[in-house]
Amino acid sequence: MSGLLLTADGGTFRGTPIGADGITTGEVVFNTSMTGYQEILTDPSYSGQVVVLTTSHVGNYGVSNVDAQAARPHASGLIVRSLSRRHSNPRADGSLAAYLRENGIVAMGDVDTRRLTRHIRESGAQSVAIGSNATESELRDAVAATPSIEGRDLASLVTTPERYVVAAEGTRRGRVVAIDLGMKRDIVRNLMLRGLDVEVVPATTSAGEILATDPDGVFVSNGPGDPAPLERTIATVRGLLGELPVFGICLGHQVLGLALGAGTFKLPFGHHGGNHPVRALDSGRVQITAHNHGFAVDLWSLTDRTAPRRSGLVAPDMLPDEVDTRFGRVVPTHQNLNDGTLEGLACLDVPAFGVQYHPEAAPGPHDAAPLFDRFCDLMGVC
Repeated sequence: MSGLLLTADGGTFRGTPIGADGITTGEVVFNTSMTGYQEILTDPSYSGQVVVLTTSHVGNYGVSNVDAQAARPHASGLIVRSLSRRHSNPRADGSLAAYLRENGIVAMGDVDTRRLTRHIRESGAQSVAIGSNATESELRDAVAATPSIEGRDLASLVTTPERYVVAAEGTRRGRVVAIDLGMKRDIVRNLMLRGLDVEVVPATTSAGEILATDPDGVFVSNGPGDPAPLERTIATVRGLLGELPVFGICLGHQVLGLALGAGTFKLPFGHHGGNHPVRALDSGRVQITAHNHGFAVDLWSLTDRTAPRRSGLVAPDMLPDEVDTRFGRVVPTHQNLNDGTLEGLACLDVPAFGVQYHPEAAPGPHDAAPLFDRFCDLMGVC
């Protein structure tokens, strides 16, 4: 069988089908992680996206139920250079190829992922269609019918339909309400391990409903797509600021920025991978962090100035020193060293902060894991 991938701007890539039969579409993005393909596939933040893995050899350690970040895969499709013919891992429950077929994920191997990644970097993230034994005409029609990620509320497709509670592990220290915009399991695990009961609630839960449960703090999770359409969640976070400690990551960070009055914008090809350098602006220390997002918060939108153009290496002056909001002063705390965009913010007059990257990693390094401890300190439960 032959496989074919068409991009919205006319790019053509050929390969071998390695997953389910049929055609799938989505926004194509590349992920630079060396491992963690199952965590990537099951991350709800990839809803509506086809993922290209830049690491050359994939599948050699199989798949394991304990590595899954959700009950099922959420990526619309997978593209790899070379799929391992066999796997070796005592933890494995099966092979990656079987996992893709069992879960209906259309995927292609033997693709020139280096050329495809360069195409995405030069032309930007865009819609693609991939299929097995499909004609170019069929795929071209499928690409044309694929809606843009921009302006779509994808979080509503992956949020929990009803609230549930997960008990703390070890000594109980407090209780957190987690607004689920597409939350990964390892995030819940990190909160539990710090002695926190976690009450997970749908994305549409109101501030009044959360305040009525009297939690110690509120966590706003990662998730897919554009933050701007999430008006109900933005209103919820706005109603919680100044009332409870708030910590947002990834999409939750963007929602926090919008609640503060800032704007957001779409990145050319997003940040996806477990090896992105981020600088803490207070200390200058650099962390290697895990990312998965296509939008960023624009703090310059809260000023009467325009963002300076980058000249040479990324510098802190690419971000404003401090901005004023209806909730008081806000400062940038972290910066991406690849493109200079905002990676973290903190409120100085209300207990709230957010980061654009994933402190739980999964996959990725654990440099940023202490941010969960910072949240505990902010709540006064540690």
